[in-house]
Amino acid sequence: MFGASVLGAGGLAAAPAFAKGSLSHGDAAILRFLSAAEILETDLWQQYNELCGIQDGEVPGGSGNKAFTKAVSELDSDMAQYVHDNTEDEFTHFTFLNAYLKSRGAEPVNLEQFRTLPGSTAAGAANRKRLTNLMELTVDTSWWTRYRSRHGNPDLGDGFAQAVPGLMHGRFPAIPRSDADLKPTKHLQAIANTAGFHFATIEQGGTSLYPAVAQRVNDVEALRVVLSIGPTEAMHFQTWSDKAGNAPPLTDPTNGLVFPDLNKKPFGGQDFQTNLIMPEPTDFLSRKFPVVSIVRPTETKGIAMGVVKFLTAMGLFRGQSPAFFTAMTTLAAQADAARRS
Repeated sequence: MFGASVLGAGGLAAAPAFAKGSLSHGDAAILRFLSAAEILETDLWQQYNELCGIQDGEVPGGSGNKAFTKAVSELDSDMAQYVHDNTEDEFTHFTFLNAYLKSRGAEPVNLEQFRTLPGSTAAGAANRKRLTNLMELTVDTSWWTRYRSRHGNPDLGDGFAQAVPGLMHGRFPAIPRSDADLKPTKHLQAIANTAGFHFATIEQGGTSLYPAVAQRVNDVEALRVVLSIGPTEAMHFQTWSDKAGNAPPLTDPTNGLVFPDLNKKPFGGQDFQTNLIMPEPTDFLSRKFPVVSIVRPTETKGIAMGVVKFLTAMGLFRGQSPAFFTAMTTLAAQADAARRS
């Protein structure tokens, strides 16, 4: 069983705080799923910030890891600032969504009972339990080719090649698991490269999630909330897609993971140059229409459950309890059941 604090049994009938009227069950379910997703995002970004970001009053926790921060900075000298700002953004997303849910008579989301996973013991990491696991990831990097495709669209059934095929065939750390991961140098750089691609993989998910669920929202103000938060995820994704292209080509001497030179075959050329960060125009809705630059995918059917399955396959929840998966799939099913009237 999972606690009522997660799913808020009976919470939808509570009196609204600001006399705007209660949200429909469907709209509340969508916002609750988004809040849960943002809580999980905040947890993973906090782990990154502790080790390679900027630890301050805005994003406290941890004390930084000099060696890992240096390795991550190989992708861009401003990475620490970007990690910090992304972390702060995700925190504000879930805190706002929970406050807004309460203001409209719905129960906020609290996942603290599932904070049970061990975190990194490397120097700089905070000694606390986690909701997410960044130490055994299987990272899908097909967004690299999807957003460069001039006719492919997952909403039309198309598939896409991986930028880093090796990341889909194993379990790899995106943060140093302990100080033992700080050497050899190429191993630590491979961890930093993994993080760089994972940053973009996470944020492209949010980029698609918000417009997909927006199609189900009824309340105009709730829709405004969704439409106002969603574009910030796209801003994050564009930043990280640019930085991932700077990942140094190498082979991890400890596990054989290869990061290819993305400026060479089978990539390279105009469509795959590493500084392309704008979505290439592609097919949308039907191949009978002219191509258009869009976020893809944005299909709304089953989007919430799809997100849970995607993050689970990534290994982000490796080690979590059955109760956690029950809670997340229940939140997803409730969001997917929402309908625009």
